Amino acid sequence: MENDPAARNSLEIFLLYPCIHALIWYRVAHYFYNHKMFFIARLISQTSRFFTGIEIHPGAKIGKGLFIDHGMGVVIGETAEVGDNVVMYHGSTLGGTGKDKGKRHPTIGNNVMIGSGAKVLGPINVGDGSKIGANAVVLKDVPANVTAVGVPAKVVVPKSKKQEEKVVKKENIISINQFYGE
Repeated sequence: MENDPAARNSLEIFLLYPCIHALIWYRVAHYFYNHKMFFIARLISQTSRFFTGIEIHPGAKIGKGLFIDHGMGVVIGETAEVGDNVVMYHGSTLGGTGKDKGKRHPTIGNNVMIGSGAKVLGPINVGDGSKIGANAVVLKDVPANVTAVGVPAKVVVPKSKKQEEKVVKKENIISINQFYGE
């Protein structure tokens, strides 16, 4: 209810939101995965994917309060770790690059927002409170409380922060254009 302004009531969310169904089935599959019943775990997760369009590997570790809005096409890989109160939008991926062994997927901090179509790839970390822009491709660690956008993703500084830095830099006789390499 908190994350979706279109939600009318709790019953509607429980019955009609694929995010809820995918997470319930993920928790069941994760239980079996943790008890080394890999086939049944994958069977449950693939059945859930068929009905919801959301693919969550049963080996992933997901905290409380994950909200997947318009979940079609969301993928969360086997070694991904997702913190508490994360919001993911449709088409976003927490995937691997195919180059790593062992831990192959990202670790996402608490209170992170991952925009539509964003790809967060490899054994990287996204810090608490960060935002990943729509269609960004994140291949390197993202610090806490920043916004990363683009392909490949880069941290951006909000205009208000740039203006604050411009004032400080003028005092030091360095222009904002020099500071940002523009």
